[in-house]
Amino acid sequence: MFTIEHGFDATSITLIDDTTTHLLEDVNINAFEDCITIEQWDANRDRMHKVTISMNQARDLAAALDLPEGVYQRSDK
Repeated sequence: MFTIEHGFDATSITLIDDTTTHLLEDVNINAFEDCITIEQWDANRDRMHKVTISMNQARDLAAALDLPEGVYQRSDK
């Protein structure tokens, strides 16, 4: 399950683990004009983990989801 919220400076997506076996903390994705942040709470360490990727990295990730193993370069850069 997931939610999408459009704010003034970012679009926020929350991925909710709704499996019945081993529940993980929600993942929050914030898409800004120039980057995307991905955050997840770590209950074991009592802190938030945050990763920031560029929009170019996000496009690479989106392309990679549908490709087999290998090394690639997008031609639309």
